[in-house]
Amino acid sequence: MIDPEDFTASEAATVATASQRAGVSAILVGGSTVADQRQLDSVVTRIKKSVRCPVILFPGNITGVSHYADAILFSSLLNSTNPYFIIGAQALGALKVYKSQLESIPMGYLVFGSASSTSFVGQANGIPFDKPSLAVMYSLAAQYLGMRTLYLEAGSGSSETVPPETIKTVRKHYSGLLIVGGGITSQDRAKEISRAGADMIVVGNLLKKDDFEPILTGIIESIRHG
Repeated sequence: MIDPEDFTASEAATVATASQRAGVSAILVGGSTVADQRQLDSVVTRIKKSVRCPVILFPGNITGVSHYADAILFSSLLNSTNPYFIIGAQALGALKVYKSQLESIPMGYLVFGSASSTSFVGQANGIPFDKPSLAVMYSLAAQYLGMRTLYLEAGSGSSETVPPETIKTVRKHYSGLLIVGGGITSQDRAKEISRAGADMIVVGNLLKKDDFEPILTGIIESIRHG
């Protein structure tokens, strides 16, 4: 996950290239505070020129849509207390997605805890880390609403990850693509989350470190061969 707020277009391209070398399957571009549309377009364009893997948007608002990407995670923040983040922003951004001819991937988005910028900006009633039954309720609702992807989010820069036991419990009930992100910075934790049932793992804050590539490579190898 590359946040355009944290990188110039050139820096984003360098990080994306190194991430592809490390073995990632896709590059996500987005964040909860992206506001500069021109910066987003510039970052996506430079990344597209630098990598072969898909470049997928992960918007936090209507400003997170760029027609230069390959696809978009068209998400609804299911546990927000503000209808804007559940359906309002989606309605406002839908025509732009349509005109851009982006592949749209319907996704339910669940935020855990209350200490992240994602939780604050999205006005989420964060799911407690130790209450997997609540996550199951939302995941089933997402599935019954036709959302073929579900993202369990601990929050950007979180000191905690979604607990493996919670992921296992959700995996037993949700049959779509399961994505887990937030606080994943080590091989051991990535392996635990993968074994618990995550289909995809998102790494973001790690990419801000100068020496991230060997760590990311280790994370990917631990998932694929662990």
